Amino acid sequence: AGKGVSICGTATEARAAIHDAMVAGVFGPAGARLVIERVLVGHELSLVCLTDGRGIARLPAARDHKRLGDGDSGPNTGGMGAFSPVEGVTALDADALVRSFHEPLLAELARRGVSYRGALYAGLMLTDEGPYLLECNVRLGDPETQVMLPRLAGRLGPLLLATATGSLGSGTVATTGAAVGVVLTAAGYPVAARRGDAIADEDTPGTVFWSGVRRSPTGGLETAGGRVATAVGTGADVTEAADVAYRTAERIAFAGRHFRRDIGRSAALSAAPA
Repeated sequence: AGKGVSICGTATEARAAIHDAMVAGVFGPAGARLVIERVLVGHELSLVCLTDGRGIARLPAARDHKRLGDGDSGPNTGGMGAFSPVEGVTALDADALVRSFHEPLLAELARRGVSYRGALYAGLMLTDEGPYLLECNVRLGDPETQVMLPRLAGRLGPLLLATATGSLGSGTVATTGAAVGVVLTAAGYPVAARRGDAIADEDTPGTVFWSGVRRSPTGGLETAGGRVATAVGTGADVTEAADVAYRTAERIAFAGRHFRRDIGRSAALSAAPA
């Protein structure tokens, strides 16, 4: 996840980030220990597979946007939006990445006597030097899942059942179209999200996945966390899906609402989408 990560361009920024974490305590007890590493420059790619311990079924690739502001500016967050498919990443590219990252991990688990069934999430950075693994999780991604699942040509249930019962096999899950998800955040996010702002939502052209919300005393919805909702649009390509996603986001209103305006808008549909 991107929360708690500071991308520092100068020594002054690095010292300020260390002070915020270890002296000012902006991350609480979690800021008592820090990891300092080289910044990788490139494009992020989220690649999720399902596995029954032997076979690996790849879900459609997606690109997450961690930074709070447009043009990848501002602090890191848990994710401000995602889109799928990803321009420049073909199915062959994605399959090669699975062979490089997911398959060796599964083989090592088997060597250690661990029979793992579930999701394997690889958060990658595609650099000029090649792909690097930023994070690996045994879960689906948020907000990537919200744009991966609408692209499935078939139903999710049979895939999960096959994963659980050891009858999954290997290959790429069939997909269709494109999807874009725009995350709406509460005032103060990602440092100290404000709670209790009333939410008004009209009929939306896309799908809304609610997250940081709760019922107010009057029965309506109000903010109850940093990432309030993900507005998702689908279409024949990323451009069409982004248009639906943003028309959906505009119809969700609450005080302090924030969302990026560039999710999927600079992306072109790949000739052979993953």
